[in-house]
Amino acid sequence: MAGFLLLGLIAVGYIFLTVQHDFKFYEAKNYWNSILFQGVKYYSSFKFIPLFGGIILGISQYFPETVEKRIKLTFHLPIKENKILLQMMSYGTIVLTITYLCMFLLFFILSNAFFPKEIINGALLSIIPWFLAGYAAYFSIGLIVMEPIWRFRFFYIITGGFFITFYLKTTMTGAYATINIILLVLTAALSISLLFSGYRFRKGEQ
Repeated sequence: MAGFLLLGLIAVGYIFLTVQHDFKFYEAKNYWNSILFQGVKYYSSFKFIPLFGGIILGISQYFPETVEKRIKLTFHLPIKENKILLQMMSYGTIVLTITYLCMFLLFFILSNAFFPKEIINGALLSIIPWFLAGYAAYFSIGLIVMEPIWRFRFFYIITGGFFITFYLKTTMTGAYATINIILLVLTAALSISLLFSGYRFRKGEQ
């Protein structure tokens, strides 16, 4: 994930290099007006970065465990199987959270160097669902990869892909303010779905 973190920080840095250029070209007042009244999103190029991170972490963590059958050996340890799965997921969630926090903090700090709080608040409310999409992708991949029954796996792929689109809809700045808490609750609920696939995987269902 170090490589992804570097990519994310570079992406944030690129956003504000562009902002700096636009400040000089359009002048700060005009640029602020374009954001406030014309709906310009200076952060739009960041949209899929968190999602990409969740996908990469999910694949790199769960795929080797199932393909190389290492998870089967893990289930023979004198630890409750659900506890093992939750520990795996918790580790990945912590790694993802640390990575996201670094990006979020850099975005917040640099935003303060260019914009008033009204613009910053709207931007933060708009990018939160993109980070939640990364979590949703990570949890969904765990559910899909651990699922041994192909008809269920196909269903999870379709459902998960459709569900994630709710986090990424193109809207006005700050439009997600009223539903961010709902998305957070849904994402948290999705986190335990790994247990369903994990149960069938350890029982060897086909």
